[in-house]
Amino acid sequence: WKRNASHANEMAKFLASELRKIPQIQITQSVDANGVFVKIPAEVIPRLQQEQFFYVWTEKISEARLMCSFDTKKENVEKFVAKLKQLLSDL
Repeated sequence: WKRNASHANEMAKFLASELRKIPQIQITQSVDANGVFVKIPAEVIPRLQQEQFFYVWTEKISEARLMCSFDTKKENVEKFVAKLKQLLSDL
């Protein structure tokens, strides 16, 4: 359990570090475990959810909850971030 939890936490930190590189994205809470709370432009969310599963946490401010788990791979994070960047560039 500890190895699995540590991996999920590391992937969340990696995700946060990649998201911080995107000017249109704002991380709203500290990343202390396996979740990343982030504001994503509202018009991008439905299109991103067509390919990537995540919940909108606070709809009013377009805040999403992105969760990593024991089986999240670095490639999963990179794919998510690449798709997000692509959708943002289409705005």
